[in-house]
Amino acid sequence: MTRAYSPLPPAVAGDFRETVGRAGRLGFYVGGPMPGDGEHPLLLIHSINAAGSAYEVRPIFERAVRTRRVFAVDLPGFGRSDRSDRRYDPRLYTDAVHEMLDVIAAEHGMRPVDVLALSLSSEFAARATAERPERVRTLTLVTPTGFSRPESRVMRVPGGTREVPGLYAALSVRLWSQGLYDLLVKPRSIRYFLKRTWGADHFDEGLADYDDLTTHQPGARFAPLAFLSGRLFSADIRLVYEKLALPVWVPHATRGDFQNFSGAGWARNLPNWHFQPCPTGALPHFEMPDVFMADLYRFLAQTRAEAA
Repeated sequence: MTRAYSPLPPAVAGDFRETVGRAGRLGFYVGGPMPGDGEHPLLLIHSINAAGSAYEVRPIFERAVRTRRVFAVDLPGFGRSDRSDRRYDPRLYTDAVHEMLDVIAAEHGMRPVDVLALSLSSEFAARATAERPERVRTLTLVTPTGFSRPESRVMRVPGGTREVPGLYAALSVRLWSQGLYDLLVKPRSIRYFLKRTWGADHFDEGLADYDDLTTHQPGARFAPLAFLSGRLFSADIRLVYEKLALPVWVPHATRGDFQNFSGAGWARNLPNWHFQPCPTGALPHFEMPDVFMADLYRFLAQTRAEAA
């Protein structure tokens, strides 16, 4: 029986484009004026979950495009990007960040980019920055992963992941993988996880509606099943974060399931890392968008002044 799919509308009000490179076909949105002298493009990267998409950065995109050039990508396996059955792992997502930096460089030259990433995607943005530090001016990591474990328990295996052996094989058995995924992305399930993300009974209804649509596209299950297996979490992320010498701003949740930053002590003591607890869940830009943007612009302006 052929499944019926509703067309996926644009996640943000920008010019939708595509590129094909090392991470396959990537869809992304572009908006805002061309940058002038001393200005830098802004790259926005959504989180990884069962329902990830560029809609997760929508409040930032729609405000930032008023004054600067902004790019928002749909990562591999999500949104309007390639959702084929292939291996989804940190290398693929790091390559997607590199690919977007290539796209921006083709339009704006090699001026460094301000990069903002959500949750698990912070790990991929950080790894791409560590590999090519000259390409990124600042990193904003919104409620990033990799800081919830006490320092003594941090795994330091270069290139390793936190994948549970055999779990992806079990989840992806053709007989039940689609049915399992369908249970995970029922409207009731999506709203349950959004409540846990917000740490409250309320959440953004527009995001919930878009999640319903994006999780019911052809091939939508492949990347989330890799996420559930633990394959997308880097075991060496502490080593990657330690390599970062550029300014890093970390606005993070104090409510909900993602408020644990007990393993961040080492980074809080570094002069280039700036942690800012927010009275919100994991996506502060949805709950207090204007305050969030004012803080973001302040961080970017301070970095520009310090570099002058």
